[in-house]
Amino acid sequence: MAGWGSQLVGYVLGVGGWMAIISSTAQPQWKQSSYAGDAIITAVALYEGLWMSCASQSTGQVQCKLYDSLLSLDSHIQASRALMVLAIVLGFLAVIVSVVGMKCTKVGDNAPVIKSRIAVAGGILFLSAGFCTLVAVSWYAAKITNDFFDPFTPINARYEFGSALFVGWAAALLTSLGGSFLCCSCPKEEQRGQMYYRSSQPSTVRETTFKKSMTANGEQYL
Repeated sequence: MAGWGSQLVGYVLGVGGWMAIISSTAQPQWKQSSYAGDAIITAVALYEGLWMSCASQSTGQVQCKLYDSLLSLDSHIQASRALMVLAIVLGFLAVIVSVVGMKCTKVGDNAPVIKSRIAVAGGILFLSAGFCTLVAVSWYAAKITNDFFDPFTPINARYEFGSALFVGWAAALLTSLGGSFLCCSCPKEEQRGQMYYRSSQPSTVRETTFKKSMTANGEQYL
């Protein structure tokens, strides 16, 4: 079975990835205006995210506007919203469940098999959160790429990848790694039997067995 050290590493990676998911969801820089091939120098940079669009001027002033209607948004934005929110919820559940199943915590020490299974469940939740994030970010990036290389898209209306996409990819990687480490806590069949026998055997039986073995050893030496 995986040691508590690998579980702790997986938990730290999972929590870090979950925080990065929240940061990526809140950032408005999912795509930013591109001026590739444009000789006109503009003093305004445009950004768009899942919740708002922003305009940054050369003076440092930034103006943002929330999207007025949910139904009027493109399908990829609505889907990315839903997936990112789902990833945040799954990550929150994974943080809570993983704490209960980790070896370094005292919760459920009398049932080690169930405790290891809870840790595996937390790892699966982290993996699910990373998968939802990866799908949302990659889908949004694919839409940006298609619009950028579309010959009917005006040059001044083209966008490139924003910083939030890279944060989302990093978050998906971290949560996936953390979930993988926690999933390694699943005990093997023979280890499950030994753990169940040790946990189910009464203390009096263990003491009697120990005394018998000590007596036998003493008689042998005599």
